[in-house]
Amino acid sequence: MVDNTQAVEEIVKKILQEMKGNHSGESNAVARKGEIPKTARAAMLTALEKYEIKEFPIPELGDDDILVKVEGCGICGTDAHEFKRDPFGLIPLVLGHEGTGEIVKMGKNVKKDSAGKDLKVGDKVVSCMIFKDNPDITMFDLNKQNVGGADVYGLLPDDDIHLNGWFADYIVIRGGSTIFNVSDLDLDSRILIEPCAVLIHAVERAKTTGILRFNSRVVVQGCGPIGLICIAVLRTMGIENIVAVDGEEKRLEFAKRLGATKSVNFKEHKGVEALAKAVEDSLDGHLADFAFQCTGSPIAHANIYKFIRNGGGLCELGFFINGGDATINPHFDLCAKEITVVGSWVYTLRDYATTFDFLKRAKGIGLPIHELITHKFPLEQINEGHITNLKMEGLKIAIVNP
Repeated sequence: MVDNTQAVEEIVKKILQEMKGNHSGESNAVARKGEIPKTARAAMLTALEKYEIKEFPIPELGDDDILVKVEGCGICGTDAHEFKRDPFGLIPLVLGHEGTGEIVKMGKNVKKDSAGKDLKVGDKVVSCMIFKDNPDITMFDLNKQNVGGADVYGLLPDDDIHLNGWFADYIVIRGGSTIFNVSDLDLDSRILIEPCAVLIHAVERAKTTGILRFNSRVVVQGCGPIGLICIAVLRTMGIENIVAVDGEEKRLEFAKRLGATKSVNFKEHKGVEALAKAVEDSLDGHLADFAFQCTGSPIAHANIYKFIRNGGGLCELGFFINGGDATINPHFDLCAKEITVVGSWVYTLRDYATTFDFLKRAKGIGLPIHELITHKFPLEQINEGHITNLKMEGLKIAIVNP
């Protein structure tokens, strides 16, 4: 009788080796479904207007860390500024802060999200600001300080982990970060959470003036994604008398679908006085009770005071970077009219939680909020996605992983 023991042992060893996935040179692309690969791709901005897809090892997680498989991330105006000019001096870095994905691995200490909701592998999540150790910024006491000094994934300097932004296959959420379980929202809604939170915060700031009410006449200047979302937030609050101001007819038409009653194309009016008269006419002979300035243009900021009645209010939220100085007349624009002005800068943790309910409410009353996402590109076409964004060929451009 022939002894086949050695041959059988070799076969068993080979099978076990294959079961462990010990294939030399096995790449991310062919990793089996559900298996966490050893490396991840990330779109690294290495120079102005130049992303390179690089591959980095996925590190061992700390006890407080979370590994998230990225499903999608919107391109923000801040990403566009960084792509075009690097105003923050961060190159090289992995951008993307409007991201969402699925938890695939968690440190042993991670149990709940920033709102106290249970977290587990398979949950869909978004990240918010990284607040570090600042006791003045908490979930339920929002008026001590704004979040201007906080960090955010997608605007972090490169380090030895590299997976710091959502323009990647995977992102490592470090211990001490904020994170929310949003498994009850679809992918498009989750991609829109971050920009929508900006507007939830702006409207909450506007409400502190005591001027913005259900029956207020409101002007929203600028109908990019920020202005359009502003209109949708106001509409979900029950405000119906909203005038949209922009220079692109397609955006003004979409503004009406999101809740604007009237629209004014500033290209059709020569000079600020004529434009202000057009806004007044669209409000049946009245100036606005409240205005939201969403453009990032100093000229637009200077003009908007002319649209507001005596005793009215203004929320300025368009300047996320230094866009230059605006010229106003303090007597005519502020003092004589007694306009109340508030500025708005990003959001708080509470605003994130409110945003989840806003998205459900917008969908419930039939606002086509998801149509804000007009283009989707895979990660390897991220340069094309940013160029499309810069050309203003769509509204919200997103990078979506298969």
